[in-house]
Amino acid sequence: MAMIAIPRLSAPSGGPGLKALLSRRNLAPAGAAALFAGALAAVVALIGPVGPKPVRIPLEPVGNAAPAEWRQLLRPGRGVQILEQAIRLTERPGDGAAEAFAGVDGAPLPKPAASGPLAPAPIAGFFAPGPGGPLPIIAADGRTPFEAYARPFHPNGKPKVALVVGGLGLNARATRQAIETLPGVVTLSFTPYAEGLQGWIDMARAHGHEVLLETPMEPVDYPANDPGPYTLMADAQGPETVKRLEWVLSRASGYFGLSNYLGTRFLADNRAFDAFAGGLRSRGLGFIDDGAAAGKKGGVPRATADRVIDDALSRPAIEKQLLALESQALQHGQALGAGFAYPVTLEIVARWTSEVEKRGYQLAPASALATRK
Repeated sequence: MAMIAIPRLSAPSGGPGLKALLSRRNLAPAGAAALFAGALAAVVALIGPVGPKPVRIPLEPVGNAAPAEWRQLLRPGRGVQILEQAIRLTERPGDGAAEAFAGVDGAPLPKPAASGPLAPAPIAGFFAPGPGGPLPIIAADGRTPFEAYARPFHPNGKPKVALVVGGLGLNARATRQAIETLPGVVTLSFTPYAEGLQGWIDMARAHGHEVLLETPMEPVDYPANDPGPYTLMADAQGPETVKRLEWVLSRASGYFGLSNYLGTRFLADNRAFDAFAGGLRSRGLGFIDDGAAAGKKGGVPRATADRVIDDALSRPAIEKQLLALESQALQHGQALGAGFAYPVTLEIVARWTSEVEKRGYQLAPASALATRK
């Protein structure tokens, strides 16, 4: 959803006056766009000083019906900035109304197996104050946040299959659907840029889900594909990598490790990965990747996804990948899949998890497949 962010401003000056715009014969479409932009700028003048935080005004649905070129007329010099932000979340996502989720065909999704809640975060002894918020630490008795926040698991001898569903925290409905319709044994991965992040993590753990925090990492097509302002860069010096990593870690508590968001270039650079892994090792965290870091070690609990189940975003393709995951678990004793919180992915995974154990497999959290490498 497009939004505008309005800093502390007095009324804008120097732009074309309304009378001048109205006097132009060729008012449409450029004039119409200017009028629309001028109306938004007038909002700035009416609001006046608003303090250090910007005022954010949703532009849907009026923005969709606005004349072309209105965005270009709102130059930063006029004090109005257009932000392409998807959804702003409440600070307490658990306060929202309950919702019944259904598949695309309208059929209700299967109710996940009952799962006891995990301990509320933060757990005493596993965090310390940091410059940007609490940071995970290894406890005085040597126990790690990986051990404290991972979901307990007891293998039964059957082939193990695990799934990580990522991209959570930006879309409120998708996040709630993942938390409420997937069984607690499915690991959930949250973006550090989400508002109300701690509330989402608390809600996930209350439903039995262990949690990963996504780390934005430089891809090969950066900056065309930009993971955000705290992206870990391949060419950065070690201290800068650790500084950005600690920003990510300080966003919330209750996660047992990190996952990667993009990162094909960063993870291919041994020096960059070593600095990242050193930061995790010193704080007792694990690292689960989507396949981009296959073969990397780092001295931390590690697991790499054997396949991404929704690279091809269609029902038959996702179902085929899940069957391949079962086959891999049958051959090797375990398999790990990764997916994104697309509506079709969430629906298919909800149905698949309700049936896969009937075929002789055991669902496992991702942490149960991690080994120190």
